[in-house]
This record gives sequence, structure tokens and C-alpha cells, in this order.
Amino acid sequence: MTTTRRLSLLACTFGLLAAALPAAAQGKYPDHPVKLMVALPAGGGVDMIARLVGQKLAALNGQPYVVDNRAGASGRIGLPLVAKAAPDGYTLMASPASFLTTNQHIFKEMPYDAQADFAPITKLANQSMVLVVKDRQKFANAGAVLAAARAKPEAVNYASSGDGSPQHLAALMFETRMKVRMVHIPYKGGALAINDLLGGNVDMLFAPLPEALPHIKAGKLTALAIMSEQRSPLIADVPTMREAGIDNMVFQTWIGMLAPARTPRPLIDQLNQQIHAILASEEVKAHLRDAGMDVAPTTPEQFAKTISEESRLHAELVKASGLVPQ
Repeated sequence: MTTTRRLSLLACTFGLLAAALPAAAQGKYPDHPVKLMVALPAGGGVDMIARLVGQKLAALNGQPYVVDNRAGASGRIGLPLVAKAAPDGYTLMASPASFLTTNQHIFKEMPYDAQADFAPITKLANQSMVLVVKDRQKFANAGAVLAAARAKPEAVNYASSGDGSPQHLAALMFETRMKVRMVHIPYKGGALAINDLLGGNVDMLFAPLPEALPHIKAGKLTALAIMSEQRSPLIADVPTMREAGIDNMVFQTWIGMLAPARTPRPLIDQLNQQIHAILASEEVKAHLRDAGMDVAPTTPEQFAKTISEESRLHAELVKASGLVPQ
């Protein structure tokens, strides 16, 4: 074979390889708008961080990252759309932990497989849960909530952003470990749950701190205790559950970024690196910290491990609570 022929074949081979490589590897991703799914209403913590990260990705890449809110059914409307989307990097999702770690244990039928249908990119942030009420005269502290729940089964009700949500899971932990029974009132998102609490229609809510914080600062809701090891500097006068006399009640949730399964690894790596750079920004860290979140970037493998481990933990909690899958 002549040298010219060899060079021609090599050129052809490299051309075919380049054509087969994903856009990220060729430096062309993204070249049109990216959809960023949030399976919750606008206004909650997941929506807030999705929009913040989406804006920063748009500035980096020169393409819009359009947030698509598909609320309802505890994520079972929005997440299947991502699971079925083309694995080309143009459909991403920001998800709370519960849609990936709890849903499969509380619903008989699931329209997606949390660990098979998605490619973890990175965890974005951690957030502590806080017990909030509107009627401080009825519930002066966390002990008063526990006393009322112990006095009569189902005498106390609580809101959540839906079955299997962090709010629901935190309340299940409270019920299971304190051996009480309360009434669960699910909504289609955290903002809707808080609105009904503000309206006096429910007794209490175990809320992610970012969602409750503006209302706590405005004096519209009272924080009785935070479900963390230490107090939050944002609400330094609010005791931990342990300080309030209720032990073994630490619960933290997270928000993460994922893509459809089989999304090429170069795309996952590009997104991981860009999001890590965004989360490392002092501006972004301060913004999230002021909102009650702590940045928590991970590798895709670390994030996948977190999902797997917490799924097993939440399965045990749901079983211990006696909750029957619906």
C-alpha cells in the first residue's frame, strides 16, 4: 500500500471517528437550547437552584438552559419525560433526593427506574429540614408538637410537597421514631404546602430550610427546631431537635443534577466540570448559603453511590413506618 493510500485511509478513519464522537468531544456542545426539567412547581428550592445553575451554564456555553416545570404525582410526571428523552445532553433534570431514593418504596407502580434510567452528573446542594408552624400559641416548641401527637392519634396534621417528598420522609421519621401517628396532607410542591400553612389550613410542615427561610425571617412562620447536628447560623436562635429534647432526629436532603441514562460520558464529564466550577464561585456559594443551602459537588460515581445507599435507608424507614405502597 502506498504512503498516499495509507494517509488517505487514516484521514477517512479519523473523520469517521470524529463524526461518531459526541458533540462535547468535538467542542460543539451545546449548539442549541438545553431543557432543564424540574418536576416541581416554580418557587421552591429545587426550582431556585436549577434556575441559578442554568443561568450560569448558559453564560458559560452561550445557549439557553430552559427550566421546564412539570409538577405533580411526586415526580412521576416529570421524571419519565427525562428517562425517555434522547441521551444527547439536551435534556437534564434537577431533582430532590426523594424522587430517586424514596418513590420506589411507596408506590406500587413506577413509570421510571431511579437507578437504571438516569445518569448522575453531580449533587448540587444539601439542605437541612426545619419544623415550622404558624400558630405559636398552639405549638410553643417541638415538645408541644410531640405531646399533642402522643395525646391522640391523628390529632395533628402536617403538609408536604407530595408522597415520598423530603417533607413527607422527615415527618415519617418523626412518627416512626417517636411512635406517634399524624395525618399527612400532600401537595404538588413545597410552595403550595407552605402557602396552605401560611393560610392556617394545616398544623405544621417539615420544610427544607431554603423554602421556609423567607417566611421565618418575615415572622409569618415560626421555626420550632432544625433537623441537623448543629444550629444554622441563618436561624441561630432555633434549637436542633436534640436541643429541643427530641433525640435521633437528624434529616438532611439534597438536590442533584442528572441526565438520561446512556448519555455519553464526555458530556457527563463536561457538565460535571462546569457545574463544579459554578458551585465553587464565591458568588454562588454565598447565594445558596443565604438561601439555606450548602454546596455539595460530587463525582458522578459518588452521586450514584449516594442514591443507592439512601434508597436502602429510606426503604427501611418506610417499612418501619408501616406505610403501605399505594
